[in-house]
Amino acid sequence: MDIKPRQYLNNIRQETLLGGVSTLALVGLTVLALLTAQPEDNLGKLVVISWVAFGAMAGGAVVGAMSKRSHPRGLVWGYGLASGAMIASAAAFLVPQAIGQHAKVGGFGIAAGILVGYNAHTIGHRLSHLDLPMDTTATELAAHALSAGLIIGIIYGQMPELGILLGLAIVSHKGPAGYAAARRQTLEGESALPLLLPSAGVGLTALPVAMLSLPSSATINAAIFGFASGVFLHVAMDFLPSCEVGGEIDQAAGITETSHELLDRLRVQSLFSTSLGGVAVVVAWVLVP
Repeated sequence: MDIKPRQYLNNIRQETLLGGVSTLALVGLTVLALLTAQPEDNLGKLVVISWVAFGAMAGGAVVGAMSKRSHPRGLVWGYGLASGAMIASAAAFLVPQAIGQHAKVGGFGIAAGILVGYNAHTIGHRLSHLDLPMDTTATELAAHALSAGLIIGIIYGQMPELGILLGLAIVSHKGPAGYAAARRQTLEGESALPLLLPSAGVGLTALPVAMLSLPSSATINAAIFGFASGVFLHVAMDFLPSCEVGGEIDQAAGITETSHELLDRLRVQSLFSTSLGGVAVVVAWVLVP
């Protein structure tokens, strides 16, 4: 008897259950945060950031799962705008906080964040080559979202005056990431339902952490903001559009006789998209009080 169809249906049920539980947990945390929010804290901002992250990744996943054709230009612009915005936001809103609290500790924190981000990315890529009893793409994205939410919750909990612009820029890559992951899952004949967990991941950790009263001092804050700066700078640079042969953009474009010519055009567009993402943050900072 062929058990593959039955196993596939069981996986679908488990993925649906996990996604549903994750979404319900985010709803519950949102209600709790709104009921306990105070004017001087950042819980209201974190609720918005959490649901923007959820909507961006889940919406991108729906588009990716339904897409019949590749959209390399969309990926270039999506990743480019997001990475440019993240680099500008981390450099303008997090790095000064880290250095201002304690220059050397903040600097070491930045270095640690970049190195830890790189190491985690490398380990995650290595795990993707192993035969694991789980969906590796969703697992990697969930680990990234949960850890990012943890950091976001800590920095917003420590600095209530932080604006919402930083958080929105940090989660701006969720849309193109959800699109690319869902399209890859669909092409491989797998379900995109596991992406509901990483979609909710930011809120699942950011909201509970922000509700806690964590110890605060200049040295601790320097280390926290430095580490957050390094991690988000690494993530932003990792999402810079790589229009190289064999890369994700090339895979989306398809290997054809005109692929190299198309990649050259996409490289030019990546310059505009990343620059525009950074400029958009500057404009928003000037216009938004």
